[in-house]
Amino acid sequence: MRSPIFLIAFLLSTAAFAQQHTPLPHGMVYGEKPNTQAMMNAAKLEGFMGKKTRISTTIEGRVIRVIHKKGGWFELDAGEGKVITAHFKDYNINIPGNLTGRMVIIEGVAQKQFIADDLQHLAGDTVTGKKQHQVKTNTKRKLTFEVKGLMVDK
Repeated sequence: MRSPIFLIAFLLSTAAFAQQHTPLPHGMVYGEKPNTQAMMNAAKLEGFMGKKTRISTTIEGRVIRVIHKKGGWFELDAGEGKVITAHFKDYNINIPGNLTGRMVIIEGVAQKQFIADDLQHLAGDTVTGKKQHQVKTNTKRKLTFEVKGLMVDK
């Protein structure tokens, strides 16, 4: 009598554990479905932005790591050692931790980080001489991306 009960309990427990480790299917969407018509690679984003500080676009890239599941905070590989830090506009979105290493398509607003020293002449601090036209830029500074929608690609 005990063996059928234990057999049923064992089968139900293995099915429950198997559901936790299932891979993400292709086309899984978090948030809104991204528009893929004008999509570009994440490595080309900074060059495409040029001197613009903000741009609405759709990009494809590989997730380096998931920082916070709640709110959808993650990092995307931008090529050449650069990183795009991304988060969802809607904080109620939960992304899975096993998104790391997957190719994703994200749509939203890309923004370059502001360097405070760039616009000090507008803050009332007048600098003269060589420093007046010198801009301090960090080549490894991160781009930020506010995501409206994410779709798992590969």
